[in-house]
Amino acid sequence: MKKTYKIEVDCANCANKMEAAANKTDGVKEATVNFMTLKMKVEFEEGADPKEVMPQVLANCKKVEDECEIFI
Repeated sequence: MKKTYKIEVDCANCANKMEAAANKTDGVKEATVNFMTLKMKVEFEEGADPKEVMPQVLANCKKVEDECEIFI
């Protein structure tokens, strides 16, 4: 399953940090962040529930960029 989320982040480097953090989250098969459109596309592992995975993605992103936001 793939979903797209609106994000808020201040710079391209921070967006790269968010992408790396999201990709390290259990349940995420692949995540890509586009700084220009302020969107994160997430492909979830088979059987993963986005409602359970995305709060952890946000927590991991906030560890590397505390002022970022993902609108879940």
